[in-house]
Amino acid sequence: MYFNDAEHNPPHIHAKYDGKEAEFNIATGEKMVGSISPTAEYLTKQWIEMHQSELLQIWETQEFIKIEPLK
Repeated sequence: MYFNDAEHNPPHIHAKYDGKEAEFNIATGEKMVGSISPTAEYLTKQWIEMHQSELLQIWETQEFIKIEPLK
């Protein structure tokens, strides 16, 4: 997530992998724009689903909290 005046709704995250980037909607887990590998996209969607409430909290408060990676 980036916090600046340029950020916009809906709440979303930026996923970067292998030199590529995509944005994912936090509420739905769907890719909004960009392109990353199918495996990275799948794992990103799983991670969003597991941490949706924390991600929305970060979006609303603009205060980062540590979120564990997939294991």
